[in-house]
Amino acid sequence: MMIYQIALTMIPGIGDVVGKKLVTCCGSAEAIFREKKKLLDRIPRIGQKILEALSNREILERAERELAFVEKFRIRPLFFLDKDYPFRLKNCIDSPILLYYKGTADLNVSRIIGVVGTRNATEYGKGACHGIISELAQDKVMIVSGLAYGIDSCAHRAALEHNLETIGVLGHGLDRIYPYQNKSLAERMLKNGGLLTDFISATRPDRENFPKRNRIIAGICDAVLVVEAAGKGGALITAEIANSYNRDVFAIPGRINDPFSEGTNKLIRQNKAALVQSADDIRYMMGWEQKGKKPDGYQKKFFLEMTPDETVLVDFLGKNGSSGIDDIAIQCNLSMSKTSAALLNLEFEGIVKSLPGKVYELT
Repeated sequence: MMIYQIALTMIPGIGDVVGKKLVTCCGSAEAIFREKKKLLDRIPRIGQKILEALSNREILERAERELAFVEKFRIRPLFFLDKDYPFRLKNCIDSPILLYYKGTADLNVSRIIGVVGTRNATEYGKGACHGIISELAQDKVMIVSGLAYGIDSCAHRAALEHNLETIGVLGHGLDRIYPYQNKSLAERMLKNGGLLTDFISATRPDRENFPKRNRIIAGICDAVLVVEAAGKGGALITAEIANSYNRDVFAIPGRINDPFSEGTNKLIRQNKAALVQSADDIRYMMGWEQKGKKPDGYQKKFFLEMTPDETVLVDFLGKNGSSGIDDIAIQCNLSMSKTSAALLNLEFEGIVKSLPGKVYELT
């Protein structure tokens, strides 16, 4: 099974969107490779090159080598239908079919913030990054970044210093660390966080890989904080992707004549990011402030008033925690319209709350 899941990601011309549609149509990755060509040919966007590649033995042989690598180094492949696949990312249309993960952290914790910025971080930027992450330590937030020089490295180090789990999303395979100077940092992260990528081993850290890496950072988080960014660069790409995923985007303002604050100031000016000066600003906008204790009998009162559909949804969220609306509908065997209506009513009653990316959880 896993060999076919890996092989599917290696078929030229099959991206994440088409690949997931093929799995839906055929039932599994293995079924795609075993399906008759004349039936596959009827599926939109499946051309002759893709059909020929599906019968190419070399692709399966490469997948077998990758599986051996994964097993040798105790890497966890996460297929998009797996329970442990990051649920926030799963709800993004172009999320990876398969992720490779090595680490100790749960990728579905309740609070995740992505922190991105320039590789040429100033003392102001590094100080602001460290300060906000240290203030977030009490909130048990997971910090996600890209393990690059500058703000990324600062964010990972600040998280480790304050005993927060931190995930590095890579633009290459897990057979290397780039930049190499961050190897010791990456090793520390494996003990309190982890490393994540959708690239197979032997994939070099080429320039074109990093926009793909950035979509994972944006999609796996509740919100993205841009600390310092020039007028162009990966941090701004990540912010744009986060906006397209309906994630909250925050930016730390900088001096008007500082080239490495040009990007953050632009995001704020164009209303593409909310201005933040402290962790309190993030808590307020994310709704993370401490809530007062609910009076006794609160849950019992609402449970008695719930419809059968609402009861099913509340039971599911109670057992599974935060979940995307698609998963909720499928697992609860309800139509999307019934699920949406029931969740909306439960939200009005204060029993569930909606999170970015059409994700819901009990209050």
